[in-house]
Amino acid sequence: MFPYPSGAGLHVGHPLGYTATDILARFKRMQGYNVLHPMGWDAFGLPAEQYAIETGTHPKLTTLRNINRFRSQLKSLGFSYDWDREISTIEPEYYKWTQWIFLQLLKRGLAYQAEVPVNWCPALGTVLANEEVVDGVSERGGHPVIRKPMRQWMLKITAYADRLLEDLDELDWPESIKEMQRNWIGRSEGAEVEFCVLDSDGKETDMKITVYTTRPDTIFGATYLVVAPEYTLLSSIVSTKQRESVEEYKGIASRKSDLETTDLQKEKTGVFSGCYAKNPANGEPIPIWVADYVLGSYGTGAIMAVPAHDARDHEFASKYNIPIKWVVTPNNGSFIESGKANSGEGIIINSSNMMVGLDINGLSGKDAAYKVIEWAEKTGNGKKKVNYKLRDWLFARQRYWGEPIPVIFLDDSSENIPIQETELPLTLPELDDFTPSGTGEPPLSKAVSWVKTIDPSSRKPAMRETNTMPQWAGSCWYFLRFMDPENSNELVDKAKEI
Repeated sequence: MFPYPSGAGLHVGHPLGYTATDILARFKRMQGYNVLHPMGWDAFGLPAEQYAIETGTHPKLTTLRNINRFRSQLKSLGFSYDWDREISTIEPEYYKWTQWIFLQLLKRGLAYQAEVPVNWCPALGTVLANEEVVDGVSERGGHPVIRKPMRQWMLKITAYADRLLEDLDELDWPESIKEMQRNWIGRSEGAEVEFCVLDSDGKETDMKITVYTTRPDTIFGATYLVVAPEYTLLSSIVSTKQRESVEEYKGIASRKSDLETTDLQKEKTGVFSGCYAKNPANGEPIPIWVADYVLGSYGTGAIMAVPAHDARDHEFASKYNIPIKWVVTPNNGSFIESGKANSGEGIIINSSNMMVGLDINGLSGKDAAYKVIEWAEKTGNGKKKVNYKLRDWLFARQRYWGEPIPVIFLDDSSENIPIQETELPLTLPELDDFTPSGTGEPPLSKAVSWVKTIDPSSRKPAMRETNTMPQWAGSCWYFLRFMDPENSNELVDKAKEI
């Protein structure tokens, strides 16, 4: 068991679950089994830090007090935990190994930095996970949350997407649960296609917008492009005339969560960028729109919109009077009169341009998609691409009460250097003022003497990473430490894992 020790102590849900596991543990002991039944504390995180800010009490003091209350209450209930194996994520002896795991991921290229759109809460002064945002406000305190691009540490969980999918077949789980997992991973095959941005005279520029599509067979039906409000090249694309409108729309969109923007039931909104791009298949100029039904964190942050064959695109195009071009027809052709998008497959029509060497008329959707990808790769207009809804894990928080990230940055080059394993644990400095800076700089930046350091290899001046790890960092591997809680030489003795 690994609860978060909140100030209120146990609630009824704790003993409800713990009673069941205690019954099973006692039963197995009576049968002669050697039972591992420990208890520990997932004790880092925002709630403790926010309480500390509100009361002026150091989070370590309140957290230890809460742990003592939890322990006392659990013992009073008579649960048969092995208290000799008690662990806590806030103890340096424990988070030394959380930091060690991060260094192993960094060595293997599975930890990296990137600028990504995040849920930023100005009042709390930190980035929040999607699970910590409810209806556009923070779960803790109900403060407004906006979408904001920030440079963050990421863990490359997408590197294991295919393995996660394949291994689901071996699990003895209900099929409905496994299907939920497959949808969460969201593997799709398609293509990345490049659309050249046009200048005010309609001439091609050096700028290109790369879109990801699962339906390359419908490229001739793409009558507009959509980029996300946080699209990285948006400021370079938008026209002077439309800049104010686009900035206003970006501000509104920044206050919406991913769940809100992808809600199929909500009315689609957007704004014209004032710029056009060239459809590489038919050579026609098509408008570039900014709309929040496209996520900057999925695919490339841009799509080719085919309103005749996608319900969201059809709703958007109908609202803003954008042309709709039919390029897929079922045998009876009835959908053309229905006034609705036909997202199904069929026979390709209106899809030929011999000027660029592409003719897919009369083909099935599958054969047409293959031919479009082949053409795109041959002409340099795109390539085959596998994509996932699963995203890499944002692994940094602008808060004090978390595991320090064991990395330094050289002053002269900003190169990140992992600290030596022999220097672990990198402990949190004592801070009297752990309130948010208000600028996005984490509270650890106030510990100047701790932040400034020297790279032991080059002897160059450097700065420590001031972001900390998210609350879930320490709770990802606790089950391993329960097997070997006193081991100071390795995370867990391999012999004990067998």
